[in-house]
This record gives sequence, C-alpha cells and structure tokens, in this order.
Amino acid sequence: MLLAARTGVTHGFRTGVWLAVGIALGACVWALAALSGLALLFQAAPALLWGFKIAGGLFLCWIAFQMWRHATEPLEMTAEGSTPQTPLMALRLGLLTQLSNPKPAVFFGAVFVGTVPPGTTAPWIAALLAMIFVNEMICIVAVARAFSFAAPRRAYARLKTGIDRSFGGILAILGLKIAAT
Repeated sequence: MLLAARTGVTHGFRTGVWLAVGIALGACVWALAALSGLALLFQAAPALLWGFKIAGGLFLCWIAFQMWRHATEPLEMTAEGSTPQTPLMALRLGLLTQLSNPKPAVFFGAVFVGTVPPGTTAPWIAALLAMIFVNEMICIVAVARAFSFAAPRRAYARLKTGIDRSFGGILAILGLKIAAT
C-alpha cells in the first residue's frame, strides 16, 4: 500500500496500475505456490522458509533505508499523464516487492488447506487465481489513483520528509519482524 501511494504521488496513475499488475502477479505466484504445496515444503524444510524470510526482510529494510535516506530530497513529481518509469520497471518493482514477503505463501497455504480440496480442476484453480489477481489489482489501483490526484500530491509534497521517514521506519520494523519471526 505504501509503495502504491508513493507511486501514485510521484509517477501518476498509469505507473501505479503497472505496479499493481506486478503486485497482483506476485500474489498469484504465492497463491499458486501454496496450492502446489509450498506451505508443506516450508514445514518440511524450515531452513528454506527462514532463508526466504531473511531475504524478504532485508529487501524491505533496504527499501526503508532508501526512503529514509532520500526523505529530505525534493519530490520529483512528473506531469500528469507522463510515465518517467517504464511499465516494465513498475511491474518488476511490484512483483519483487510482493515476492520478497513469504507471508502470503503461509496465508494462502493456511486458507487453501481448508477450502480447496485435493484434486481441484485446473479451471477452478485458474478462476481462484483470477479472483486473487483482480482483488489485488482493485486494492492497489485504488490507492495509486487516490494519491495521483492533485490535492493528495500537494499534501504529500508538503509533508514528504515526515511521511517518508515515518513509513521508512514502519517498513524497516516490518522487514525486521519478517526476518525475525
């Protein structure tokens, strides 16, 4: 959500949509992995889950450090409709951000164990993945859209240092929590 808000402010709605596509694809990867038994693999090989958690936590901490470090720099907002970041770059950032967090695999694994029976056909799995994709898209696109309007952009620009440092701190705490649990 933080990434979607910041992308909406700094790069506009179109880039936010591509970011949402990446995040939604990442959610589908984790959901498919859970459907394929990744949660069971993590139970059988806890070191693998530990490695994913450490890597994901460190990635989030790196993003947090960058936010904190650049908090005092002026915000470079692009003109409405322009896209300083290519769609592929935004998609990749969304995908890597989502994949850096192994908690969706655990979440989907826990939910799917009781709700998706063994032997579920491919069309039903495809429908389930499509619903996950659409849900993620709606949430992230809504945030990116809200923050792409002029008033929220101006407010963010005025409060940028405090917001970036606050959210950078929260993101760092989240990264450390993911890595430590």
